[in-house]
Amino acid sequence: MKSIWMTSIAAVALLSACAEPADDTAAPAGESAPASETETMDGAAADAPAEDGAQTGEAPAEPAPAGMDAGEMADGQTANAALDAVLADARRDGDRARDDWRNPAQTLAFFDVQPGHTVVEALPGSGWYTRILLPYTEQSGRYIAINYPMTVLEAIFGDRMTDERRAAAQGLEETFPVQAAAWGGAVDGMTRFGEVSDDLAGAVDRVLYIRALHNMARTGNMEMAVNDAWTLLAPGGIAGVVQHRAPADEADDRANGSRGYLREADVIAAFEARGFVFEGASEINANPNDPADADGGVWTRLPSSQTDEARAIGETDRMTLRFRKPE
Repeated sequence: MKSIWMTSIAAVALLSACAEPADDTAAPAGESAPASETETMDGAAADAPAEDGAQTGEAPAEPAPAGMDAGEMADGQTANAALDAVLADARRDGDRARDDWRNPAQTLAFFDVQPGHTVVEALPGSGWYTRILLPYTEQSGRYIAINYPMTVLEAIFGDRMTDERRAAAQGLEETFPVQAAAWGGAVDGMTRFGEVSDDLAGAVDRVLYIRALHNMARTGNMEMAVNDAWTLLAPGGIAGVVQHRAPADEADDRANGSRGYLREADVIAAFEARGFVFEGASEINANPNDPADADGGVWTRLPSSQTDEARAIGETDRMTLRFRKPE
């Protein structure tokens, strides 16, 4: 059983400072950064001692067939008992308000993420999904984080890249595993986009890009993200994408990630160009109340914005896409 029992207030502070560009809370360079997802960093969810996620001998949940909404699967098929236990754990008390928008049980079932898998999470940031994936894979799987290289972070933040922010980003390999110990498991590996090591190549079952592609796209690094997924995955492995969705007819300069939104067809084309097989889309994380037309982009929606308009709309409309690396 893997465990790290260290805690460090300094490490938490560093990670919090660097979490901003790793989630929806990174405003385009030149704009002031909006409030971060404080509910995922404060309180019991971040500070509770590590425990192991429950495991069972039950058969894994079957993924939805291509094109089928995982939310339409029969009750009991959207998550196995091990995942149910993780989602109900007290460590997630500060996160659970987002479940209705982010649908983690159905999303992970659609991507067929199992406890014994080696899972790569792109840009764990403040840890909302990490607090699910770490304990879920702790007993029999492996958890690996992939973060921005410094070149991408410099492009994202521009003149807002302070010395403190730069130091926090450079130190993630040391600080993130310490923080993760409070989230239910040990980090088994860390890497950066464009820097995947030979020992990770072809060794991964699932790569998850959850609200993680817009900054790569707007800095001209979408191809890098897709290539890294291909490199990491074993043949037959799955890349799962949840991404803020622009209208299909949105103008190029408004659907390039600068507002956080991407067109679904563009994301599919990028993965197919690398050789991935597109296995299907789900409307699990769709929000028809979000017109995706605000000039301020995804940072005008929950949880980055807490205005009355943001609360009325909710979180962003999101595509949920599944790709397989051929055998």
